Amino acid sequence: MTVSTADLYDERGDELQSVPLQFQTIGGRTRFSGPIRTVTCFEDNALLKWILSTPGDGAVLVVDGGGSLNSALMGDMIADLAVVNGWSGAIINGAVRDRVAIGALHLGVKALGSNPRKSSKTGSGVADAVVEFAGVVFTPGRTVYCDEDGILVER
Repeated sequence: MTVSTADLYDERGDELQSVPLQFQTIGGRTRFSGPIRTVTCFEDNALLKWILSTPGDGAVLVVDGGGSLNSALMGDMIADLAVVNGWSGAIINGAVRDRVAIGALHLGVKALGSNPRKSSKTGSGVADAVVEFAGVVFTPGRTVYCDEDGILVER
């Protein structure tokens, strides 16, 4: 991604939704974009890990963790899987752990915060369905754009 989200919004305006949540930039790539894939999982990262173990083809995984900061949905090992499998990044409406290690990876990661506590691993959740949080709709296949200023999503 070469153009900034601010310039992109100036150019395209209401064709894009702007995410109002103040996500932290955690990954080593501060600017990333790609087609949306989604997972909904609450304090359980088994499904997220399985998805990131498949070819990403430059996609961005949008994870609706319900905004929970009680346990981490991604750590360095799962983030490394995403890099190996060609994912552009992840947007996590929840927590991560291993911030320093994730920051050294060539992966875009935005999350609400961090917590060293592991999540459960039952495999509960839903993949590749429309996800909505903070009043923004994330539709699989549409494009998401991320940089230091924030997140924009195609309507």
